[in-house]
Amino acid sequence: MSGLDRKLPGKPLRPSAYGKGKRALGVQAALEWAFRVEKAQLDLPPPQHITEEGFGFGLEYVLMQRAALGCKIDGGQHKMGSYTHADAEVIAATVAGIPDSLGGKRMAIRVAELARAGLTPDWMPGAVPRCVPGGTRENQHGVRAVTEVVGTECVLSRGRWRSVEVLACPVIWRPHPEQIASARRGYEDWWRALDWLRDGLMAGGMLREVEVTAAMPKVRPWNISSGRSRGE
Repeated sequence: MSGLDRKLPGKPLRPSAYGKGKRALGVQAALEWAFRVEKAQLDLPPPQHITEEGFGFGLEYVLMQRAALGCKIDGGQHKMGSYTHADAEVIAATVAGIPDSLGGKRMAIRVAELARAGLTPDWMPGAVPRCVPGGTRENQHGVRAVTEVVGTECVLSRGRWRSVEVLACPVIWRPHPEQIASARRGYEDWWRALDWLRDGLMAGGMLREVEVTAAMPKVRPWNISSGRSRGE
């Protein structure tokens, strides 16, 4: 059993067109293997304005460089006394090439960090905005909502007109709807980056022992969990 076969999750090795076995992995599992198991490092390209040619580092550039090297990539410089698998280096280099339209370097770092931790972006599952008091205070009678004076009114009490304060309890939404929406936009941005990575790794043909499959995380898991959509 090879070292790759011991470390990689997913379907068993199967023969490829070149006679070598490949492990089939979805893109998220492939990322987690590269960054979490193989400890691949994210080598981001320098800012565009300081590159000699003035070109960005897209997926095509990454694959061309790997082809020029014949895929003989030495990842040992990142792991003391051990070896980073060449496929993991290719995956990391592809992540570094995420285009600016999908978040660029910021998204590349996020994708790598999540993969290294074995996590999916927190889209706040089950979160429902609730109207709660803006503040509370506790005394001998228990916990009470904080109120504030919002005006005065004249009331007739025991035959006399009296001025009384009108109190109101400020309320807030917790969690705020925008907080939930922001978390879910972040998940969708991450999903689009993974979609780009999957297509690039599948089309690039640069992986020797890993085969990236079409499997993807759910597009909008909150729709499924809420029962509004069963098709995503």
